[in-house]
Amino acid sequence: MKEYFNYYWIRFTASREADTEAGEVSATTVVMAAALIALAIAVGATITSRVKDKANTLNLG
Repeated sequence: MKEYFNYYWIRFTASREADTEAGEVSATTVVMAAALIALAIAVGATITSRVKDKANTLNLG
């Protein structure tokens, strides 16, 4: 998994450097940004779900 992340990070940074030279946003940059945003949303939803499930199992009285 780490190799995939490193590969995509290198592609993302290379695309970003090329974009600054050209002054435009490439399709690769848009796709990578969308993938990272989707990953962040998925991780946030998973953490929220687990915390909520754990809170519902607490016996408060």
